[in-house]
Amino acid sequence: MTDIRVLIVDDQRLVREGIASLLEIQDGITVIGTAVDGQQAVVQAEDLRPDVILMDVRMPVMDGVQATERIQTQVPECKVLMLTTFDDEEYIIKSLRAGACGYLLKDTPAENLAQAIKLTYAGIYQLAPSVAGKLVGNWQKSSTEQSPEPVEHDLTERELDVLRWLATGASNREIAEKLVVSEGTVKNHVSNILSRLGLRDRVQAALYAHEHQLV
Repeated sequence: MTDIRVLIVDDQRLVREGIASLLEIQDGITVIGTAVDGQQAVVQAEDLRPDVILMDVRMPVMDGVQATERIQTQVPECKVLMLTTFDDEEYIIKSLRAGACGYLLKDTPAENLAQAIKLTYAGIYQLAPSVAGKLVGNWQKSSTEQSPEPVEHDLTERELDVLRWLATGASNREIAEKLVVSEGTVKNHVSNILSRLGLRDRVQAALYAHEHQLV
C-alpha cells in the first residue's frame, strides 16, 4: 500500500519541523514538503500534488482559509485538514465552507493526528471534540433565534436518515450499523444525497444539514 503523501503548512518553523518529525515515524504516512504560508501552500499543492494537506489557519501573506479555497479550485483532489490552535467558530465555519475536510487542534496526539490523516484521505471528515461542540452550540443558538425557511429537496426518508447521521461525523460503517443496512447501501445513499443537493462532499452535506436544520 502506497504511503499517504502529506504537505505541512504553518508559518512557524518549529511547528512545521515538529509535526513532520512526528508524522515520519507513523506507518503509512510520508511528509513530502512544507510551506510557510497559504500562498506557498497553493504553489506546493500544484507542484507536489499531496494527498492530504495539514493547513494552519492564521498565517501571513495568505491565510489558511483563502489557501484552502484556492487549492480546492485548482487542485481539487488534494484534501485539506486544518490544524491550528484557534477554535473560533468563525474560523471553523469559514474553513469548512472553503472546502476543508476537517478541523483539528494542535494539541492532538501524534497517533491521533496520523489516524485523522488516514481517515481524511479515505473521505471521512474530522472534527476535534471541542470544535464539534462549538458548531453544535452555534447551530442550536441560531435555531432558537430564528425560524428556518422551509427547504425543498427530493431526498427519501432513508436518505434523510443517512444525512442526519452523516452530519454527526459518523462513518459509512457507523451509519450502516445504526440503520442496520450494508456499507454499500450507505455509500450509495451518500452519493445520491450529494448529487441531489448539488454538494461536493460529506463536509458540505453536514453543513447543509445543520444550516437547514434537518438534524
